[in-house]
Amino acid sequence: MMRNACFASLFLATVTSSPVLAEPVTLDRVVAIVNKTAITEIELEQRVDNIKRNLERQHVAAPTNDVLRHQVLERLVLERVLVDYGAEIGMKVDDTQIDHTMERIAQQNKMTVPQFKVALEKEGTQFNEFREEVRQDMLTQRLREREVDNKVFVTDSEVDQYLAQNKTDGQGAGREFHLAHILIALPEGAAPDLVATKARRAEGAARALAGGQPFAEVAASFSEAQDALSGGDIGWRSAGRLPPTFLDAIQKLKDGEVTSVIRSPAGFHILKLVEHRDRDAKEIIKQTHVRHILVKVNELTSESDAKARIVEIRDRINAGAKFEEQAKLYSEDGTASKGGDLDWINPGDTVPEFEQAMNALPPGELSQPVRTSYGWHLIQVIERKEQDVTKDKERLRVRTELRDRKADEQYDEWIRQQRDRAFVEMRLDEK
Repeated sequence: MMRNACFASLFLATVTSSPVLAEPVTLDRVVAIVNKTAITEIELEQRVDNIKRNLERQHVAAPTNDVLRHQVLERLVLERVLVDYGAEIGMKVDDTQIDHTMERIAQQNKMTVPQFKVALEKEGTQFNEFREEVRQDMLTQRLREREVDNKVFVTDSEVDQYLAQNKTDGQGAGREFHLAHILIALPEGAAPDLVATKARRAEGAARALAGGQPFAEVAASFSEAQDALSGGDIGWRSAGRLPPTFLDAIQKLKDGEVTSVIRSPAGFHILKLVEHRDRDAKEIIKQTHVRHILVKVNELTSESDAKARIVEIRDRINAGAKFEEQAKLYSEDGTASKGGDLDWINPGDTVPEFEQAMNALPPGELSQPVRTSYGWHLIQVIERKEQDVTKDKERLRVRTELRDRKADEQYDEWIRQQRDRAFVEMRLDEK
């Protein structure tokens, strides 16, 4: 009670310099309390104004002010929850890290930081507010990596099972979908009356869409997802990254169409298929079977000595010595015992200087001495071939997609858990 009374007493007084004629006092009302921190009405209104400007730039009609204020307040609450959790575990983003990030963002926009600041403020965004939003985004990403992403694994059997259940044409073909969504969230173990209330809200969104209201506007008004105020756009998703229920629903759609209401453990969803595309079926690469001899440059062997030794070895091979025997005797690489054989290598497997020299050699020809960061080499191409690596690439892609899907689902659940464990008192509707 003492804590709440303390927060309720927060105010911002605006006065003139005259001791007699003072301006009226403007109270900054507390609209929510998160753990030990208050969120004030001025903070809320500043964020609401920023989001209205963003929606206007996207040509998306903003929801009613009441709906928007509630959505933005929930977003502020979640941000405070994550900041508090970060403080608990000793994680924060310091000013130096923010400075470097702001410099990088400015450079990406081909500006200096002062120029970027001017550009932001011309659009109506205060530089310091943008800076704090960047800090929040960095903290959120680091928390996700620590608490979720680094703990998600996909087994070989999961990859095998997915490939068996989603056979295409045997060539690794697949589809990718650009999606937007509306989420009406349900807490774990929601009571039947809450489920019914949320279902009615989802049906209300579906009716608005059926009546011709643009999806982005309906998402901004109804969706409870973090991307609601950007029109619900979740970008491109591969088939493997989508829950089977979602995939089944959108496979039947044409570009621009929306699903009916879909129920999942997270709540009620409506999806829009913005567009789709097919990945290339085959991936063929040129592989090279190559061997080499390496003489390293180090504190014991100077640059000139190393080059002289590699020249001597080359002369011996040209005089009739076998490459593999010279490699076993003189190469300072781990492949020496195998006669310098690097086996089949793919583009990008070696350093650029080595790859460039290798690619210029016909099979059987001995290279001139080649300098790389490892030292001096002699290179000999044994043979070349074109290799279909579609299946290998497909397995890697599926593993990545399944991991991303698991991470998305587990992160949503982790966010709900953090929200539930925090002390949150909403006061927006209090008079």
